[in-house]
Amino acid sequence: MNLDFLAIEFLNNQLGDYLLAAAIFVVGILSIKVLKRLGFRNLKKWVAKTQNVYDDVLIKILERNLIPIAYLGTFYLAVNNLSLHSILDRSVEVFVVIVSTILAIRLLTYSIEYLIKIYWLNYHRDNQNIEQSIDALVPAIRVVIWGIGAIFLLDNIGFDISAIVASVGIGGVAIALASQGLLQDLFSYFAILFDRPFELGDFISVGDYVGTIEHVGIKTTRLKSISGEQIIIANTDLTSSRVRNYKRMTQRRIVSKLGVVYETDTEQLAQIPNLITEIINNTENTIFDRAHFSGYGSYSLDFEIVYFINTSDYAIYMDAQQQINLKIKSEFAKRSIEFAYPTQVNYFNNSAIKSNDHNGSPTLVSLREK
Repeated sequence: MNLDFLAIEFLNNQLGDYLLAAAIFVVGILSIKVLKRLGFRNLKKWVAKTQNVYDDVLIKILERNLIPIAYLGTFYLAVNNLSLHSILDRSVEVFVVIVSTILAIRLLTYSIEYLIKIYWLNYHRDNQNIEQSIDALVPAIRVVIWGIGAIFLLDNIGFDISAIVASVGIGGVAIALASQGLLQDLFSYFAILFDRPFELGDFISVGDYVGTIEHVGIKTTRLKSISGEQIIIANTDLTSSRVRNYKRMTQRRIVSKLGVVYETDTEQLAQIPNLITEIINNTENTIFDRAHFSGYGSYSLDFEIVYFINTSDYAIYMDAQQQINLKIKSEFAKRSIEFAYPTQVNYFNNSAIKSNDHNGSPTLVSLREK
């Protein structure tokens, strides 16, 4: 069989070289298609039988990114067997570097996002607002990865990276000085994101401001106050302030005091702690701690009551407090126990006001002013 025609030369390559390059390209493409059809199809069938969805996402990431990389590798192997003009050879090399870098960055970005979601969803499954945190973090990760990838790409296609990095560094210092406040808020945002002192829907107190978290942005956090208006606070102010998170309060300790008049007899005083104990124990969401006759006030006999509310909901706390107060008022009325209030007793001697009893002797008149 005469194969001399394979030695025919065209553009510095023999016909046989072109056929070999075409064969490599065709075989490579067919092999990739077979791998995609058989290998990934079997993997998809296997992961479909598992309970979790993580392996499904992993297969999609690999299929979406590895297949294009394999096609590019096949193209490069086929063309690399040919002797091309220096300009064309350099163009092919730059093309392969650019496309391979983009594909590699995509694969790395998707993989990191996938790992972050797996970690956060596994270890913070109770956090209902984790999706927003992930959505806020992912763009920052993409910027970093694409920035590193751009530097790597420029270095591989022949640019002087040291000069570029120096220029970027000088410009970065100028930008940092000009936007110092914005950068502080940005770092505070990441501190809030990772440390998670509060989440969407949490009721917090910051200084004189109280409200429910509506949105956590890169620069500011927005609260909806009790009175209805929106409060916008810089992230730096939040991270540098003392924040009270009432949403995470599982139990509220209540210390309450009440006073009764001095005319209350000893038997009634002894009944009051037991009476309050029974009232609190019969109130929903409450745990009684103690109730004592604590001391003698200026105008009252004072009792101190301590109990717990098993909720962070302020409305439920107020409902329980109201129920306890109404019940105490009702029970005291049944037993003729009077609550004390500020009073003043004035005594006038017989030189000021005199009255006679039945025997004609002078007596003191006591006027009690309310």
